[in-house]
Order: sequence, then structure tokens, then C-alpha cells
Amino acid sequence: MDFLRPIKLLNRKKTDPAKFVYTGESSDAKTSIQRFRYTPEFVEEENNLIFSQIGDLRKQEYQQWLNIYGLSEADNVAELCKTQGVDNLVIQDILDLNQRPKFQEYDSYCFLTIKSTVPSDKEMMVEQISFIFAENYLISFQEKEADYFDHLRYRLREKKGLLRERGPDFLLYTMLEAILDNYFTTLDRIRREMERWNLANIHVDPSPSILEEIERYKVFVQFVKHAIQPIKEFVMTNERQLTTFIEGRNLKYFLEIKDLCLTLVDDCDAITSSLDSNINLFFSVQGHRMNQVMKTLTIVATIFIPLTFIAGVYGMNFAYMPELDWRYGYLSVWILIILVLIGMIMFFRQKKWF
Repeated sequence: MDFLRPIKLLNRKKTDPAKFVYTGESSDAKTSIQRFRYTPEFVEEENNLIFSQIGDLRKQEYQQWLNIYGLSEADNVAELCKTQGVDNLVIQDILDLNQRPKFQEYDSYCFLTIKSTVPSDKEMMVEQISFIFAENYLISFQEKEADYFDHLRYRLREKKGLLRERGPDFLLYTMLEAILDNYFTTLDRIRREMERWNLANIHVDPSPSILEEIERYKVFVQFVKHAIQPIKEFVMTNERQLTTFIEGRNLKYFLEIKDLCLTLVDDCDAITSSLDSNINLFFSVQGHRMNQVMKTLTIVATIFIPLTFIAGVYGMNFAYMPELDWRYGYLSVWILIILVLIGMIMFFRQKKWF
């Protein structure tokens, strides 16, 4: 979804708990389902599945990753979740794109919903991703098809790394790592945009639209900072007491996620501080340019004051003004005007006023 795009607001007080409402953009696109079933020695990939082919993942063998693209088929998504014993409130959290990122642990599964940025050169995009994971399966729910889990699919197919050796909790760790990498990519893009503004150059008149862009980035950076808090809290909760479905041997990997979150928080604070500095610099440059203009206008006005006085004296048309009948009177007045002009310019130069 586009960052801060208008989406349907769901009033939980007035909504029937048994009715599931998708709050994203309406789409005619069908939900796409992909499943990986794997062991250390075996992997099976199934694409374009339909909901009726999934069944109860809890009763099936193998480790399983079920990835669902598109949530517009709310009733089918809800039915799939109910088959896995997922609570109705969790189902609505998956379908509600206004849902605040959070983590909850239940008896037979854990639920985690977060926001992920989608790297783009044109505009900042945000997508909600939800996870349900248990002892032998992980279900990921994405708004739309994206490619930032492709490296995990490759590692499963080719048995690269530890993915096929470990359970769904390790797969969740690698997904969170990929999502946090997207945040780093997005923040790097903001830094490059800040360098492009070049506000320190007083010879370039900055466009007022930069202020709007700065404010938009400030809101986005604050959004990122708040979005990663639940991930950090999820890891810290496991650090204090392991969640049922997180293996102790994998805890060290999740601690790396906590370090990434802390780094992201520091980066967000640094970028916010830089954006505030850019706002101050923008107004300082504008003020400096205004002062330069006012100083120039003041110098010009000051130079013309004595010249206007001289012209005013000889424009009074008195009958007995001696210089009026003098042959060289007109030339003398011009010489006086030029001398005064040169003298004042030299004086201002000496004072370094321009």
C-alpha cells in the first residue's frame, strides 16, 4: 500500500466479530497461495494452490511454509485460519491493515503482524505482513506479491544455509531479517534525498516544496520507528522467557534481530535530527537571502538619497538661483552627482557592505 494512503477504517465496536472485513483496497485479483514442505533431505514446492487444498497444517508431516499473496478474499482467508484453530480476533487483525504492529502468543500458535517498507525509487510504499507460526508450520500473509523473500525460496530449493535444518521459527527469523533490510534500504534512500537538497549552498534558492518533502519524511521516519518496536519487544520477550514455539538454539539469531532494531532506532533518531536541522537551515538560508536583498535595496536607496536632494534643490525653480544663469551650472551639478555617487560606493566598499 502507498504510505499514508486512505484505507477503510474498521469500527470494531460496530462490527460483528463473526464477520471478517478486509480494509485494504478492493481488488479483482485472486489470492495466490504458495507452499513449501521440507525436511533436511526433502523439499516440495507447490504454487497456485486453492484454499481447499491446504487442510489442517497441524496434522501434516514435514515443516511447512505457507505464503499467501493478497487478502481481498476475506472469507476464504478466514476459513483457512479457522482450519488451523486461529482465533477470530487474530483473523480480523490479519485483514485489518490499520492494525498496529503487535505480537501475541496463544496455546497452539503465535501471531505477529508488522509493517514492511517496499523499496521503490518513485515513492515510499508500506505493506502489512502477518505471521502465524507453530511447531511445524509458518503462514505468512502479504497484501501483494513481492520479491524480498525470493532468496529464502532459493535457499529452500537448493538446501543453502540452515533453513531446511531448522524449524519455522528460524524461517521467521530470516523473514524478519529481510524485512528489516528493507527498512535500512528505505532509510538510505532518505539520506540520499537529503544530500540532493544541498540546502547549505546559499547561492541556490531552495524550493518551498522541500519543506513539504521534509515533513513527509519526518512522518515516515517516525512511522518506521514505531513499526519496529513490536519486533524488538517480541525478541526481548523471548530473551526473558522463550516463547513456546521458539527453540533455544535459535535464540541467538533473534538477538541479532534485536541489534538490528536498535540500529534502526538510532538511524531513525539521527535522520529525524538531520531533517529538523534541514528545516532550520532552510529558513536560515531564506533569511540570509532576504537580508542580502534588503541590504542591496537599502544601499541603492541610500545612494540615491543625496542625489535626490541635489536634484530637488535645483528643481525648485527659484528666480534668483545663481547657478541657473551660470554657463557651466548644469555640468557642475552632474559632476557633483557623480562624485557623490562614487564617494558613497567607495565608502560602502570600505565597510564591506557589498
